Amino acid sequence: MSDPSTIARLRPKKAFGQNFLVNEGAIRTIVDAALASPAPRLLEIGPGPGVLTERLLADGRPLWAVDLDPEAIALLRERFAANPHFHLLEGDAVRMPLPEGEAWSVVGNLPYNAATPILARLLTEGIPWDRMALMFQLEVAQKLMGVPGTKAYGPLSVLAQLCARLTRLVKLGPGSFRPAPKVESAVVLFVPRGDAPSLAERKVLLSVLHRSFAHRRKTLANNWQGALPTEALTRAGLDSTLRAEVLAPPIWLAATRHLLTHHPEVFPS
Repeated sequence: MSDPSTIARLRPKKAFGQNFLVNEGAIRTIVDAALASPAPRLLEIGPGPGVLTERLLADGRPLWAVDLDPEAIALLRERFAANPHFHLLEGDAVRMPLPEGEAWSVVGNLPYNAATPILARLLTEGIPWDRMALMFQLEVAQKLMGVPGTKAYGPLSVLAQLCARLTRLVKLGPGSFRPAPKVESAVVLFVPRGDAPSLAERKVLLSVLHRSFAHRRKTLANNWQGALPTEALTRAGLDSTLRAEVLAPPIWLAATRHLLTHHPEVFPS
């Protein structure tokens, strides 16, 4: 287990979705995965008491840490302000501006209540990253890695799998955290795909997916009723008699590209 004295100094707050990682094996796994990247900069989201931060800084690369908790900010500043490679960003990782520049290796025990919007931002906003090692609730990790035809498969699965190659590095029980959450967790490694959709395509893709998956038990024809005729869906490579959950990610990307070219009117500008 990691040093309990540091973690004990920070009071976990439910409002911030904080559950501090104390499993030494998991800490090593996350740090090793992040540092295997050749990216020149490190970005840590939700560092809390700085258990990962300390190991990451030992590598010698500049590290930016983003946290919203004033108590965590004060503790991190006290611990690492003297390190010239440490840069502290106080704010919400869902929306605060990040320094522009070279690619990041991104790491984070993400706050459970903001993990999905943080990931969506990293995948759709043009933030440069070479790899990401991120902790999620197990249910979210299962959605990210969901396969067609399963309950876990949905818009998040499609977006993530088109943008990156995903690997589940470790699964963790509640006892790996302080305080112990009521759910299991998992760390997912993201490595960008060379054939990933462009940023413009990703935003349109999400629009297509959210409409198509709006009512999971309904067919594509029903979900697109009033927006596009079945013939337009067919020309885009979407069988209107099927449900969205059975179509693989490459089909969604091809359909998005077709619709963007031939039916731009259905997408908000």
